[in-house]
Amino acid sequence: MKKILLAAFLISCIGVFAQSSAEFKVVKHDFGKIKHNVPATYVFKFVNKGDKPIVIESAIAGCGCTTPEYPKQPIAKGKEGTIKVTYNAAAMGVFTKDVTVKFANEQQPVVLNIYGEVVEAKAPTKPVKKD
Repeated sequence: MKKILLAAFLISCIGVFAQSSAEFKVVKHDFGKIKHNVPATYVFKFVNKGDKPIVIESAIAGCGCTTPEYPKQPIAKGKEGTIKVTYNAAAMGVFTKDVTVKFANEQQPVVLNIYGEVVEAKAPTKPVKKD
C-alpha cells in the first residue's frame, strides 16, 4: 500500500515540475530610460519545444499601461512565436510591469517582465540665429 501511495505521489509531482513547451530566451527586458509619453515596445521570442502545436490562450498585462499582442494561431513544433509588449510611458518614474502568458493545456503560465524609468522628454531647443 505504501508503494502505491508513493508512486501516486511521485507521478503527481511530475506535473508540478513540468516545463512549458514554449522556451523563451528572454523573459525580462530593461528599457533603461525612456521618454515621457513615448511608448516603448519589446518583442519577446519563444520556440515551441513540444511535440505538438501550442496555442496561447491569453496574455494579460498587470495594468492598462501595458499592451501585449500575441499570435492567435497555433505555433507548430520547432517554430518561433513572438509576444509584442508595449508600455505607454504615461507615468513618470521607475516602472516594472508583468504580462502573464497562458498556453493551452499547460498548468503554469509564463510571466514576462518589462522595467525601466520614464524620464522627462526634453523640449527641442531652437537654434540661435546669428547675425
